[in-house]
Amino acid sequence: MQVPFKTKRMLNFGDCDISGTAYFPSYLNILNGVNEEFWLHLGFPWHKIIWEDRWGTPTVHISSDFSSPSFFGEELEFEVTVLKVGRSSVTIRHEISCEGQQRWSSTQVLAASDLDKHCSIPWPDEVRTALLACVQEPAGE
Repeated sequence: MQVPFKTKRMLNFGDCDISGTAYFPSYLNILNGVNEEFWLHLGFPWHKIIWEDRWGTPTVHISSDFSSPSFFGEELEFEVTVLKVGRSSVTIRHEISCEGQQRWSSTQVLAASDLDKHCSIPWPDEVRTALLACVQEPAGE
């Protein structure tokens, strides 16, 4: 498994304000798409876990730091690292760059949630195993 998970996204016109600068709420929508691709990479496509298995991965916490602006037409590079796997949560770090220049970063906590009862659930065993295989130890440890 590729650790960290990497993917790219084009910054589209609708993601930007009138000056062509990325509009930060669009970043969260783009990040959601990257998360969906990450779960597909793990072998758990959202359309299956949501509609068939009836569990999901809502965000329960997110923090972001914006270092440099991005612009319409640029291709953003996303690097997704699993920092911690809990009983029913996972902490993920997103590093976003463009041509090697850091643009923004985000730390996000997702929780396993029963979609019918609207409560947290423990990760299914196969999901927990896949997430643990992606954990990357912090540099220097």
